[in-house]
Amino acid sequence: MRITVLTVPECPNGPVVRERITAALAGRQAEVQLVEVSDQAEAERAGMTGSPTVLLDGVDPFARAGAVPSVSCRIYREADGRTDGAPSVKALSKALSAAGPAAPADADC
Repeated sequence: MRITVLTVPECPNGPVVRERITAALAGRQAEVQLVEVSDQAEAERAGMTGSPTVLLDGVDPFARAGAVPSVSCRIYREADGRTDGAPSVKALSKALSAAGPAAPADADC
């Protein structure tokens, strides 16, 4: 599985989402790439609808209908209505499970 994190430069939620992805992976291996997006054209090409945007094999599992590409902050709404600047570990775990299996940490890939 390839996980791409799209962020604007110096996004305060970039490190937060990377930590949460690590926790959600729970030792499974995945290719994680951080991509800084600094202008609207890049956001449109990459599919970034705010920073940070998490793509699993190129798909945004947290996409909202009608969201447009944007070089801005992104707000994630949890099931209980709370908002945060990055998806929770629980939401990431659910998205990772739905996307397919990641390799175990000790697998020969």
